[in-house]
Amino acid sequence: MTNDKRVLILGGTGEAATLAAKIDEIPGVNAIASLAGRTQQPIPLTTTSRSGGFGGVVGLTDYLRQERIDVLIDATHPFAAKISFNAALAADECNIPRLMLIRPAWEKVPGDNWIEVESNQAAANVLPGLAKRIFLTIGRQELSIYSNLKDIWFLMRMIDAPEANSLIPIGKLILQRGPFSLEEERSLLQEYEIDAIVSKNSGGDATYPKIIAARELGLPVVMVQRPSVPNGEKVADVESVISWVRNRLYQIG
Repeated sequence: MTNDKRVLILGGTGEAATLAAKIDEIPGVNAIASLAGRTQQPIPLTTTSRSGGFGGVVGLTDYLRQERIDVLIDATHPFAAKISFNAALAADECNIPRLMLIRPAWEKVPGDNWIEVESNQAAANVLPGLAKRIFLTIGRQELSIYSNLKDIWFLMRMIDAPEANSLIPIGKLILQRGPFSLEEERSLLQEYEIDAIVSKNSGGDATYPKIIAARELGLPVVMVQRPSVPNGEKVADVESVISWVRNRLYQIG
């Protein structure tokens, strides 16, 4: 039986895929990357992986014990708050170290015209009277919230198509995965005569060019703020995770 330490990475972001590969390169360490399964075309992984939910806190706790996980890394999307809280409770129950990798949020700079809101419902509430043609970049999970806005046309970009028979707003779907260049984003906004953007504050570089393009074109951005996350140790980049993992595993022995 191997004595390798086992690190579970709750993924769903580009950083998580990079992280899994780097941790797997540490001698004496096995990385397991877990994807929630919501994305039909996930980022390819080079390490051991699993897909699908765990069944809440109880299911994740059982998995940590059965697989003899030594360290848990939460590298989920900044808006996957439920998973993060489940991870915190399960790690505490199993008494194993847990670290959150949270990419920094975007911050407003001079020239930005942001309307900051707490939820997609709040975003939908401010759109009437603000604009007629909206670039909606919130993923597919909460599209139905905007479906009752009949006098607004939406350009909706996401990785996977909405589920069949789901309610979606009037407009056009574009299925693409970033990163996107500034030139691409500027051209897209101009081609579809977009006069406002709705975006989650996901942070990162892959989709930030749309925010720059909006700034250049003088367009308002309705920015959905991040949900709260559980208490615990947090870092903002992959290299910091690697250093933390090495230190923790050294302490564990």
